[in-house]
This record gives sequence, C-alpha cells and structure tokens, in this order.
Amino acid sequence: GSYLGARAVIEAMTGPFFNSMDEDKRKVPAVYFAGNNISSTNLSQLIQLIDGKDFAINVISKSGTTTEPAIAFRIFKEIIEKKYGKEEAKNRIYITTDKEKGALKKLADTEGYETFIIPDDIGGRFSVLTPVGLLPIAVVGINIDELLQGARNGRENFSNEDVHRNICYKYAAARHLLYERGKTTEILVNYEPCLQYFGEWFKQLYGESQGKDGKGIFPASVNFSTDLHSMGQYIQDGMRNIFETVINVEEPQINLSIKEDEENVDGLNFLAGKTIDFVNKRAMEGTVLAHVEGGVPNIVINMKALNPKALGELIYFFEKSCAIGGYLLGINPFDQEGVEAYKKNMFALLGKPGYEKLQRSLTERLGD
Repeated sequence: GSYLGARAVIEAMTGPFFNSMDEDKRKVPAVYFAGNNISSTNLSQLIQLIDGKDFAINVISKSGTTTEPAIAFRIFKEIIEKKYGKEEAKNRIYITTDKEKGALKKLADTEGYETFIIPDDIGGRFSVLTPVGLLPIAVVGINIDELLQGARNGRENFSNEDVHRNICYKYAAARHLLYERGKTTEILVNYEPCLQYFGEWFKQLYGESQGKDGKGIFPASVNFSTDLHSMGQYIQDGMRNIFETVINVEEPQINLSIKEDEENVDGLNFLAGKTIDFVNKRAMEGTVLAHVEGGVPNIVINMKALNPKALGELIYFFEKSCAIGGYLLGINPFDQEGVEAYKKNMFALLGKPGYEKLQRSLTERLGD
C-alpha cells in the first residue's frame, strides 16, 4: 500500500517510459516496484529484468511482516547476497521501517542496514511525503525539497476555517453533498497519461480511508481521452450515481505542433498550426459539457503546470480533504480494520500457526 504514492509522483514527473530510456539519457537509476502483489509470474519477470544489472533494494514496511513485501524481500535478499556477497549486499539494502520495533527493524539492526524511519502516526496511504515516498522519489532525481515546499504551501493555503475561502474544504463539502444526493461513485479524471498512477493512489487514499460502516463514495479513475473510447459510453448514458473530478493541467510539460499535410487524407488540416495540447484541452471542455448535460456533475481542479511543487500541494489537498470527508461521514479516516478480514482467511488457508480452527472452518466452506 505504501508504494502507490512514490510511483504516482515518479511517473507524474518522469513519464511512463522513464525506465525504458537508455541509461545515458536517463542519467539516474531506474526504479522498479516489487512486493505489491503475490504473482509469481510478475516477480519472475522482474528477476529476469534485473539479471546482469547493478541494483540496490529499498524495503518499505512498518512491521516487516506484511506478506507481499516480506516475500519479495526474502527472494531479492538471496539474489543480492549471491551477486555481491553478504558484506557488500549490506551496503545495497536500505530499510524504511519503524524507528524502534518490528521484525524489519530488528533485522536491520542485526545486519547493519541503513534505515529510514516511518513516522508512528502516518499510515501507508498518507506516507508519500515521508521517507516512505521521498527516498525512491529522490533516487530518480526529482527535487523533494520542492515537493515538500508545495505541501507546505498547501498546509498554509488550506488552513482557513472559512469553507468559502478554502478550496480543500469546498471539495470535501461538494463530495459529501453529492454523496447525500445519491452520487455514490467518484471518477478521478486525468488527461495526461503520466497521472495514471496518481489515480491509483487516489483510489487507495479514499477507498481505504472512507469505505467504512456501510458508508463512503466508491473511488474510481479513468485516463482520458483513452478511456473515452471505453468508459465514456457508460459515463454518458449509464447509471446516474456518478460524478467526476477532473485534474486539468493547464500547461503541458512538453508540447508539439500539428503540421499541415498536402494530401490531408485524415482531414485534419484544419488543425494545422495548433498544438496537440490545444486539441487535448478542447477534448476536455467538450467532455465536461457533454457529461454535465448527461447528468454527471463535474468538479474541475486546475493546475497551472505539473512540477514537484504543484504536485506536493495537490497531494496535500487530497490528503486533507480526504480526512475532512471522513469526519463528515462520521467515520475515522485513519484506520482500516476492513482489510484484516481477508488477511485472517489467507493466513488460515496457508496454514499459519495459530489459525488452525479458522482453517478447518474455511476448508469446510470451500468444500461446500
């Protein structure tokens, strides 16, 4: 759960093709994420990818016993120790964990791994602006000072208790009002593919924080214009229990112009001299109008540009609004007891000591 924020920032700032670039062009390490699923195929493919490459490991886990990262670390620890030897491997393993307790902290102290601290009162989905996210973000050369300055700006800008002067509170209030009017699904919309994982982080942030006690808006995300050719039909004409929140980046990181073509086979010469971003913005405006006319309310969040400072402020905006929205629902936005149910069942079915009674019960149910 802690990896989504780091991946969201890295892809937002570097793009989805960053790891595929030649090392000479990239100039900084590629960052790959493991331990966020339990797929043997996925893990094997990553092992094949790093074969023959220089690499280091950053293990992020508060307890050190979370199943997915613990399995991945067990496997990669063996690989890195075989490749470099145990002593050199110690200089290539970095641990982000609790400051004083837990299996990973104990291992780090025993082996002498360099450690970074996860603050006591910060859950994984809120941790992108702590060492959990900042270390991998810094590794790819993103300016984390600017990222944190943006968050500080957000703290200052979104602390006004007057809801009419606080867009963070306005957003939380608007979501809650729409929820009370039957809009139970929110779709976060972006028009920049580099924000795809920002949408994934958003879904975890709001789903895990607010989906409690039979309450909460279901968070989803789409990437337009791509998903206009798949989800666009449903959004336009499907059930009217949805609303959209659109992230509009006013100035693209890079822009391209459309040139005139003598043959004009595609009929697009009317766009000659225009930029691709100009077309993208008209697509956004046309889509917002169509969806609103179709009964789907739209909230538009405007960003002048996509840079570390603006992204830090946007992260703070969503995190604070998420907490306020939880209190409006009358739930605690900082716990996640619901995720324990599947873990207990999984541990029992795996035969973990102490789960024998539950294992028998579940085995009987599966047999039926």
